[in-house]
Amino acid sequence: MELRQLQYFLKVAQKEHVTRAAEELHVAQSAVSRQIHQLEQELGVDLFMQKGRNLQLTPVGQLFCKRVESLLKDLERSVAEVHEFLDPELGEIRIGFPHSLGTHLIPSIVAEFRRLYPNVRFRFKQGTYSSLIKDVISGEVDLAFISPFPENDGHVAGDIVMTEELFAILPQHHPLAGEEVIRLEQLRDDKFVLFSQGYSLRPIVWQACVQAGFKPQIAFEGGETDTIRGLVAAGMGVSLLPETALYQTNPMQPAQVRVVEPTITRTVGIIHRSEGKLPLVARSFLTFLLTYFKDKNNNTPVGS
Repeated sequence: MELRQLQYFLKVAQKEHVTRAAEELHVAQSAVSRQIHQLEQELGVDLFMQKGRNLQLTPVGQLFCKRVESLLKDLERSVAEVHEFLDPELGEIRIGFPHSLGTHLIPSIVAEFRRLYPNVRFRFKQGTYSSLIKDVISGEVDLAFISPFPENDGHVAGDIVMTEELFAILPQHHPLAGEEVIRLEQLRDDKFVLFSQGYSLRPIVWQACVQAGFKPQIAFEGGETDTIRGLVAAGMGVSLLPETALYQTNPMQPAQVRVVEPTITRTVGIIHRSEGKLPLVARSFLTFLLTYFKDKNNNTPVGS
């Protein structure tokens, strides 16, 4: 069994078509067909079956595909580790994060790190709470920022790096927009603009409202902080956002008010796989992150 056979097999499985796979691999279609045929002969099973003009994995092909994907990812990381061992500052860091941290925090951290290590590359992937954990476990990313921090997940490990407050955001013409502090209960009659299902901020806001004695009336849902802020600024409702998501990115901004009774916070952590070692460059970045947030928390609050 050759590495090329596995690479060709995986590409055909992804494209469900020999011709399209060959075009992406920049090889002849006959070469791809021949390698797949030889692989099936060696294994003694059919990996694909015809479905119309496309190819579909057989049940045993699906099982084999999962193993091949994992194997090739591990091989890719092994090659990268060798290169990083020769020169750690030329490696790539694959990092995941929720959208609410992408406006200011992630760009600030990356800029600071690249000031020290200008040749390190980054590959970013945004995701929801569950998808970020899945990406870490599968090895799709090396590290992921996540909120709230998963306390009891044996597949990932990490550290809480900060706890940040959530603020009420209101249309500028809202009766409470000029207040310095409000109680969350004062928003019980307002319509809320919330994150969609699957985003970690949604249950935090929902539970805070329930704690304040009401269930929020949902007017609109969205998946990005800019969308939430824009809809609130346009008078479509009110919402709650963490401090790191309140940096101004366009002229149309909602009013921002601190909330008490209850005070609402969320934890933000950085996680990695419990098993297996991080690449050298990712370990350097993790050490940098822990120092970065320790300094921030001891001096100026993040987001201030």
